[in-house]
Amino acid sequence: MKQTALKRVRAIGLHDVVEKRTTPPLQHASERDRQLTKFGVFLLVTTIMLIVLMVLGVAIGGVPTPLSAVLHALIKPISRSTITSEERLNNPVFAIVWLLRMPRAVMAALVGAALGVAGAQMQGLFQNPLASPDILGVSAGGSLGGVIALATGLATRSTFYLPLLSFSGALFALIVVYAIATRRARTGIATLLLAGVAVNALIGAITSFLITVTWVRYEVAQQIIFWLMGGLANRTWAHVWLGIPSFVIGIALALAFARDLDILAAGEEVASTLGVEVERSKRVLLVNAALLTGGAVALSGAIGFVGLVVPHAVRLAIGPTHRRLLPASALAGAAFLVFADLLARTLDRPEEIQVGIITASFGAPFFLYLLMRRMHQESLA
Repeated sequence: MKQTALKRVRAIGLHDVVEKRTTPPLQHASERDRQLTKFGVFLLVTTIMLIVLMVLGVAIGGVPTPLSAVLHALIKPISRSTITSEERLNNPVFAIVWLLRMPRAVMAALVGAALGVAGAQMQGLFQNPLASPDILGVSAGGSLGGVIALATGLATRSTFYLPLLSFSGALFALIVVYAIATRRARTGIATLLLAGVAVNALIGAITSFLITVTWVRYEVAQQIIFWLMGGLANRTWAHVWLGIPSFVIGIALALAFARDLDILAAGEEVASTLGVEVERSKRVLLVNAALLTGGAVALSGAIGFVGLVVPHAVRLAIGPTHRRLLPASALAGAAFLVFADLLARTLDRPEEIQVGIITASFGAPFFLYLLMRRMHQESLA
C-alpha cells in the first residue's frame, strides 16, 4: 500500500515532499529544469495563440471590416488616454470592435479559463481524467436558474436577473449534492459522484417540465433552448465586469490549493500524514469549482466539454503537477473557447451557431477516445 502511494507521489513530481533526499541532486535539478522549460514554452505558445485568436475574433464578423482598420481601432485607445464620444459615434469600426466584438472575445476567454481551471480541479480531486465540472450537477443547476429567469420573464426586466438566478441555481445544486454525500463531517468521493448523477437527473426533469410549460410562448421557448445550448451572443462589458470577480477569486483560490491537489493525488491517507486537512481541502475545492462553473454558466449558458478536454490535453503536454497545470489550463481554456466562438460566428454566416454545439463537436469524440483508451489500459492490466 505504502509503495503504491509513493509511486503515485513520484508520478506527480512531489519528490520534495516525500523522498527528496533519495533523489540524486543533479538528476532532480535536470528533471525540474526540463519540466520548467516545457511549461514555459507551453505558456508562451498558448499566450501567442490566445492573442492571435482574440484579434481574429474582433476582426471577423457579420460586417466585413478591414484588418488594418481593426488594428487601428485596437491600438488607438492604448496610444491615447481618452477617446471622445464624438469619435466613437463617427467611427463605426471603433464601435463594432470595442462595443460589440471585444466584450464577446473577452467573455469567451474568461469563461474558457474558468471552465479549464474548474475541470483541472475536478480531475485532480476525483483522480479521474474523465471527471468534469458537470459531474456534480453544478452546470445543470445553473442552467435551471437561467431557465427560471427566462420562463418567468425576469430576464427581460434586467440584465442581472439571468446571471444572478443561474449562479444561485449552481450554488444550490452543489449544496444539495454535498449535503447528501456528507456523513459525520466526511465526504465520500464515490457517494458524491452518485449524488451528482441523481441531482443532475432531477434538475434535468425540472428543466424539461419548464420548457414544456413555456412551449406555447414560442419566443420564450426559443430563448430557453438557445440558453441551454450555450452561447456568447449579445454579451456586453456589463457581463464582463459581472463575471470578473468570481473568475479571479476562483482561479486565485485554485492556485492557492495546487499543492493540496498534488498531495491528494497520492491518496487521502498519505495526504493526512503530510499535513493536509483533507476534508477542508475537499470542501474548498468543490465550492471553488462550483464558483467557477456557476459563474461561467451564469454568463454563457451551458457550454460543455471545455472542462473535460482542455485539462486532459494540457496534462498530456506538460505533466500533472497542479501548480503548472492550473495556469496552463486557464490559458488553454481561454484560447479554446475563443477559437470555438470564432467558428460559431463564421461557419454559417450570416447565421450563428451556438458555441456549445462547437465545443461538443470537439469534446464528444475526445471523450470517447479517453474512454476507449481507459478500457484498453484496464484490459492490459
